[in-house]
Amino acid sequence: MISNQILQKTLDGIHEISGASFAIYDPDGMAQATTLPDAMGYADAVKDMAASGDDLREGDGVVYTVAKDEGRVEYVILTTGSGEGLSTLGRVLAFQIEELIIAYKERFDRDNFIKNLLLDNLLLVDIYNRAKKLHIDIGARRVVLIVETGDHKEGDELERVRSIFGGKNHDFVTAVDENSIIVVKQLADGEDYEDIEKCAQQILASLGDKDRPQAVRVSYGTIVKEIKEVSRSYKEAAMALDVGKIFFTDASVIAYSVLGIGRLIYQLPIPLCKMFIKEIFEKKAPDDFDEETLATINKFFENSLNVSETSRQLYIHRNTLVYRLDKIQKSTGLDLRVFEDAITFKIALMVVEYMKYMEEQDF
Repeated sequence: MISNQILQKTLDGIHEISGASFAIYDPDGMAQATTLPDAMGYADAVKDMAASGDDLREGDGVVYTVAKDEGRVEYVILTTGSGEGLSTLGRVLAFQIEELIIAYKERFDRDNFIKNLLLDNLLLVDIYNRAKKLHIDIGARRVVLIVETGDHKEGDELERVRSIFGGKNHDFVTAVDENSIIVVKQLADGEDYEDIEKCAQQILASLGDKDRPQAVRVSYGTIVKEIKEVSRSYKEAAMALDVGKIFFTDASVIAYSVLGIGRLIYQLPIPLCKMFIKEIFEKKAPDDFDEETLATINKFFENSLNVSETSRQLYIHRNTLVYRLDKIQKSTGLDLRVFEDAITFKIALMVVEYMKYMEEQDF
């Protein structure tokens, strides 16, 4: 069914051009869109028109036409005004509505296909058969982007994202749930991850909220070369969205390719994580350190275990940094100046972050 917003926009445009007044009803006589102040006054006549099987009725400055879908009346259109040509206007509007019905049905079929494709609900033979029927290029390069709109939505996010891609019928924009918009973007020859990043930033800019800069998040998977692999890119984008909330909290756009070890940790069972932390840290767990110590550790990792550069950026003496590192070694048994110990500690910090995030999700 066509949205009432689209029907109203169509009526307003033709009304402005022609000067005539219009109303569009469902077969039960309920007005869906109108430029008339008393549209419900014609409800009985509309129901009679829908049941009659007629395509056109005229009389007393009022014309009734119908828009059909496969022979079934979907809408009854009322055209009223002065002068000649009302029946022509009514037929033109009926034709326009029927074309919109066809377009919406095609988009629904495509959206339904893409949703089932993303969720792995189709057999391989069905994927190729339905793609061919819907004139979807099987071998095109594609990538999936997920747009998380957050809780405070304005209601038009889906249409705003669709407007970015305009009339590109090879791109698909749909919604799998209330909080996420899915974009399946077809890539032209030469387009790569840099272009995908620009597209993600464009989506973010169209939906971004200056007061809540992280209210909208965009993630994307890897580029796939066949239609059957689109679900993989979707799963990667979904993982990027979740992992990004844990390990890339400051990022509004996150790619699957940058997740690194985070995507491995995300797939670990919580009992195994607890066991790891307990075995590695017999005395003091990573999250037991004060903020100053954690800031020192993180800055040390950022500078690739370089003592001189870390002390410079922290505005402390080199010996002070060495003292702090020695203190950490005494409490944990790990010397962060040794690569293997540093890796163990870094992973432990990430595991703790992951466990905290999962615990918050349980509440």
